[in-house]
Amino acid sequence: MASDLHADCASCFGLCCVAPAFAASADFAIDKPADQPCPNLRDDFRCGIHDRLRPEGFPGCAVFTCFGAGQKVAQTTFGGQDWREAPHTAKPMFDVFAVMRQLHEWLWYLAEARTLPAARPLHAELVAASTEIEALTLRPPEALLALDLASHRTRIGALLLRASELVRSGLPGAHVDRLGADLLGADLHGTDLRGASLRGTLLVGADLRGADLGGADLLGADLRGADIGEADLRGSIFLTQSQLEAARGDARTRLPASVTRPAHWPQR
Repeated sequence: MASDLHADCASCFGLCCVAPAFAASADFAIDKPADQPCPNLRDDFRCGIHDRLRPEGFPGCAVFTCFGAGQKVAQTTFGGQDWREAPHTAKPMFDVFAVMRQLHEWLWYLAEARTLPAARPLHAELVAASTEIEALTLRPPEALLALDLASHRTRIGALLLRASELVRSGLPGAHVDRLGADLLGADLHGTDLRGASLRGTLLVGADLRGADLGGADLLGADLRGADIGEADLRGSIFLTQSQLEAARGDARTRLPASVTRPAHWPQR
């Protein structure tokens, strides 16, 4: 995966700690309005509790990723201009951050799709789509804010779905389509989900221990609190690091090479 699709917090201005709103919940210890700095944001734009986000009640921050949008907005779109030193940039910078994160997320998925051998027939289209989206990320703030994201989302989503279908074709669960299904707390222990479409599926707190998710499409699946201990996710597609960080795995959870084992998971 391209390095510029991973967060470089040292090159950002703490945008993820300011722009989004969050409400006191299991994910966040406090309420914070949009466009207001989190009280844990330091003067150097670093998080004052970054090494203890979970015990302090901020697991939602621990799992968040901007896919590299933060540094792109800070250093490219706004030329390294600090919103604290140039307050007039604050509001447009925060608004652009949300747009840029969406664009970078699409770039991440498109980059993964290009690595899938089964999706090779779509390679030229995937490259063209990536080139188009990358060009959009280089537009000035006003142009970024004027983008019709819904239109782009429809086209990119359709292309990624075609790539998914090529990967899942022939797998036992290729016919299983649980798009957006509510599987909150579902007992899927040991289930064979190879090739299943779990796009946007609500799997919060689900029991997926020992499940076989090889070749399953996990794009946008909500895995918060899902138990994936001993599950096999090798070959699953569109699985992000954020999804893993939100789930509960263990040392026997088998993962695709595109992600890393979360440090907070049990090591044995």
